[in-house]
Amino acid sequence: MSTASPTAPPSESPLETRTTRALWERSVAQGWTTPAYFEEGPDGWREISWSEAGERVDHLAQGLLARGVRKGDAVAVVSRTRLEWILLDWAIMSIGAVVVGLYPTNTASECAYILGHSEAVLAFVEDDVQREKLESVRGELPALREIIGFDELAEVRGEGREAEPVGEDDVATLIYTSGTTGPPKGCMLTHKNLTTAAIRVKTHMEGTSDTVLLFLPMAHSFARICHQAAAYHGSTLALCSDVARVPEALQHVKPTILPAVPRVYEKIHANAVGEIERAGGAKRAIGRWALGVGARASARRRAGAAVPPLLRAQAAVADKLVFSKVRERLGGRLRLGVSGAAPLGVDVLEFFSSLNMLVIEGYGLTETSSSLSVNDPDDYRFGTVGHAVDGCQIKLDGDGEILVKSDTVFAGYYKDPEATRAAFTDDGWFRTGDVGELDENGWLKITDRKKDLIITAGGKNIAPQNLENALKSSRFVSQALVVGDRRPYVTALITLDPTEVASADRDPQEVVQELVDDVNRDRVRVEQIKRFTILPRDFTQEAGELTPTLKLRRKVVHEHFAEEIEKLYE
Repeated sequence: MSTASPTAPPSESPLETRTTRALWERSVAQGWTTPAYFEEGPDGWREISWSEAGERVDHLAQGLLARGVRKGDAVAVVSRTRLEWILLDWAIMSIGAVVVGLYPTNTASECAYILGHSEAVLAFVEDDVQREKLESVRGELPALREIIGFDELAEVRGEGREAEPVGEDDVATLIYTSGTTGPPKGCMLTHKNLTTAAIRVKTHMEGTSDTVLLFLPMAHSFARICHQAAAYHGSTLALCSDVARVPEALQHVKPTILPAVPRVYEKIHANAVGEIERAGGAKRAIGRWALGVGARASARRRAGAAVPPLLRAQAAVADKLVFSKVRERLGGRLRLGVSGAAPLGVDVLEFFSSLNMLVIEGYGLTETSSSLSVNDPDDYRFGTVGHAVDGCQIKLDGDGEILVKSDTVFAGYYKDPEATRAAFTDDGWFRTGDVGELDENGWLKITDRKKDLIITAGGKNIAPQNLENALKSSRFVSQALVVGDRRPYVTALITLDPTEVASADRDPQEVVQELVDDVNRDRVRVEQIKRFTILPRDFTQEAGELTPTLKLRRKVVHEHFAEEIEKLYE
């Protein structure tokens, strides 16, 4: 085994106890005059002060106690990312109950499984659609006492009831994995796990001067660390419940920080490049020139080298003609993007660097409270997920699997001691299931999921994500999945962006062939994509091909497009 991260110590906490209740009470007591939250309503965006948020959380906590919710009881929330979800999160955890988040895109049977497995006693739902879904399976849920709509939250009140003491090692939330393979497992995250993760997000936030736009689903650990860290640092959290409304939200709230999955940054990049290409004539020439200038200036800055006067002057012109317009569409104040869940192409990262908007990549799993490693805005390296966060130790197993020890590592899988045991080494290191590389300076690079590695018929190990990201770097490609496990050669399933393909006015097959040739150029023969097929539609959540966080469910895609795959090997 190769040891990596020298980081470990900081376990001391500025909180009296590392509980979410202590974190929230500290934030409310700070007396910050900037808003705690922005929420969008029928009449536009509204500010919510820290004192108002604190009062509403207290009322909800008392209302839960009045309804008989006790320490250790599971309480579910089925909703998009809304203020009510955030306030319920604080309230449920503050009385020692356990938050169980469900995606609004979960089917009735998926909801039944999670609610039944967690033995949830109450379920809060965003609207009638979610209520009807739960009512349709309520007969299977004997523990579920009540389904409460967000429009009824004002009635969830009580007075004078004392909550039981909450300890650092008490379970705060059950987050069910997306289930890329098999049924979801309930990850038990403790109060210490969540607060430690939130406190360590120190390199991203500058406190009350920051506004964070959050549209990520609250049922996912990435969103939870974002909202809890924002509260700890006093940053304003703007909540967008519909990803389709993110462009409008950017214009209204003008955030400084944008946490997002790679697909969002890839689309922004593809749209900007596509607009340049579609413009034609002088505008296209200027746009291409600006992208080249931006890439050269970005590369020098990343290398720590001075930008020569001529290149600096060219970058200023490129910024005025091209990049400033893209920045304005993103609200005009964005200084930092944080990307997680999957790797981003270096070309996309360089594009945002050209905008003077740094996008950094971090790494974590639900089992590590979304906290493990991250690039620092003042010390970053594209193509890596940075250094281990404070208090976290990382090393690589003999096969390259990333192992970790940290106070953010979960307490285990709920009701599954066998899976919990399998998730740890004999000496207590958590097995991430990811394969990585770690250099002598502690920079961590993820090469692939261990279970996703392709082993060709010739015994060669290939990381499909590297090839998929290279394909998706093209503005023409919407999605890509690489095939080749136990096969004689590597192939790809590709979906296209119809707008970009139409603008090219060329045969799509030729466009993709050129792209594949380019991707293959610098790869050894066994890693090259030998054949591909263009699919008639994108992979979707509705078809079960994507998780709610837009990760590929490879097995499902293989099943749905089995015929197309077989043809590639005829």
